[in-house]
Amino acid sequence: MTLFELVIRSMRKNVKQDYLYFFALIFSTSLYFVFATLQHDPSIAGMSGTDVHFATAFKVAGILLLAIVAVFTVYANSIFLKRRSKEIGLYQLIGLTRKGVVRFLMTENVLLGVGALLLGILCGAALSRIFLLILLKILGFDGMVALKFSMTAVVQTIVVFAALVLLTSVQMVRSVYRSTLLELFHARNQAEHPRKPSGFRTGLLAVLGIALIVYGYVLSGRMVNQMLFLNMLLVLLATIVGTYLLFRITIGWLFYRYRKGRNGHLGLTNSLSLAPLMHRMKGNANSLTLITVLSAMTLTMVALTYSLYYSAGSDTRISLPYDVVFENDEQASASFRGDLQKAGISFVRTPVEALRVIGEIRDPAHPAETGAQGLLFLPAEQLKAAGADIAVPGAGEAWLFDGRARLNALGSQDDSNEPKQIVLETNGKSQVLRLTESVDKFAMNYNVYGAQIVTSASTVKALKEKKGSLTKGETVTFDTYRFPDHAQQAKASALYAKYVAKDDFKPDFYSEYRAALQSFGLYIFISGFLGLVFLVSTGSILYFKQIAEAEEEKRSFVTLRQLGFDVKDIMRGVARKQLFVFAIPLVIGLMHSIFAVKAASVLVLSSIALPSAIAMGAYALIYFSFGALTIGYYRKLVKSAMH
Repeated sequence: MTLFELVIRSMRKNVKQDYLYFFALIFSTSLYFVFATLQHDPSIAGMSGTDVHFATAFKVAGILLLAIVAVFTVYANSIFLKRRSKEIGLYQLIGLTRKGVVRFLMTENVLLGVGALLLGILCGAALSRIFLLILLKILGFDGMVALKFSMTAVVQTIVVFAALVLLTSVQMVRSVYRSTLLELFHARNQAEHPRKPSGFRTGLLAVLGIALIVYGYVLSGRMVNQMLFLNMLLVLLATIVGTYLLFRITIGWLFYRYRKGRNGHLGLTNSLSLAPLMHRMKGNANSLTLITVLSAMTLTMVALTYSLYYSAGSDTRISLPYDVVFENDEQASASFRGDLQKAGISFVRTPVEALRVIGEIRDPAHPAETGAQGLLFLPAEQLKAAGADIAVPGAGEAWLFDGRARLNALGSQDDSNEPKQIVLETNGKSQVLRLTESVDKFAMNYNVYGAQIVTSASTVKALKEKKGSLTKGETVTFDTYRFPDHAQQAKASALYAKYVAKDDFKPDFYSEYRAALQSFGLYIFISGFLGLVFLVSTGSILYFKQIAEAEEEKRSFVTLRQLGFDVKDIMRGVARKQLFVFAIPLVIGLMHSIFAVKAASVLVLSSIALPSAIAMGAYALIYFSFGALTIGYYRKLVKSAMH
């Protein structure tokens, strides 16, 4: 039998075990090729305009994508080498030299890699159009963009995956030359033997693991201050170390305490679930910690980007409550109304009379932070007539409307409950209004000058009567426009554009909303892309580890059959074990990401609870599909052992 025939026979024999690895390689190659195609296609970058940095975003994401695929390939290859250690030892026993074994493994690896590369490029070429349509839908483009088959993307994909094949081949060479025959035959039987925990020290470390995670959670809610960078490092370090101690010591210690409480009588279900975990907890601690932390980072990235995209409309509306606003420009406003009427666009126009002055917002708890600034007094009654959902403040009261209030408060030491004051100078005397409430949105479009103060119409009228004695007091008229028909907003925005000079900053709602959709749409597409690759990679790694352990446990299934247990009895214990292996890293990763998203929620003006829950739910659903595959493999193995 020639070496090539031996390779083909080996691949045919292992196809049932290696099919998911081969599928994952094809899947990774396909996604990388799609990514490279979109990255190098000029029409994709051209449709976005210059504000969305497609080239930079795709370049950074491409590096991350490559790193994920490389880690997955190397890790999966190490699992397969360990699982096939006895087979490699047998080849040497029948006369193959180490050089011959290396040639055998490298030939098999190259054939597998070339097959995955060719199929991946073909699948990627077929999927490119689908992903392009997804990208266009996310970015909100209605037109069609031609996508050409990119030879640059082909060459880039070939170079990248050739490097991965070379890397795994070097890994195989090192494994063969650094392992003795004895090590090869016993590589799959190196499970650790759980020892009795060393009392107080183990208990202390077990509690410390939980304490570090809790500390990271608490600090994440308070880390945004002058020591932001140091706090981020502390949160990351505490979470990683705490997660490692949790898997390495805390869970094993809890298992030991449970077994001791049962006097060692675990029963069949616990023996099939807890015992294998206790025997492999030390070896699995590193991989479970890595998967948990990276899952948390991936979940945070996907949840945040999806939340930003999902909230683009509501966030833009918080900043721009009116579709279009003209300030002290009745002539332009009248001309714009004429254009709208000619175009048949329905609109609601409401004028708002305001007062702009120079004054101070004083905080009695921090008088040193007080400074003169522009203040824009808006009558609540007129704002309500213009469509705003605003209550009317009481006499002598004022409310501050600031959509950036949470961002401006970052790092602030203001913990006083004492109300602030608005102080205006009138003929050398101070007039004081009580600032009784702060609202996290704007009452008028955010681009207008002055801190937006909402008071009753009577208060604004009284101030207007004194405007001559107020510092730089002036009456301001805002013509506000709202377009009830969303389908007409694009056309109205185009008509408004001719009234905005090149250097003027007078945004309208629709233009800002479209820009936000394009920016965040690109980010959600890239993060979803990376998240999908990471999800498939980590799910596959857990699957490979579990089927390798299943092969090692096959003898125990035969013994259990001889003792009279059936498939249903055994599968209860197996299912509980898989629940731990797949669910615990995911649950802890979800908890990490929930606190991370909560800490980052200050970047989003509106609530992100629903979009974050949707993103995390979709991630968990796909993740658990690998657990179902693993249980299915175990079931087949148990049934074969029963017969």
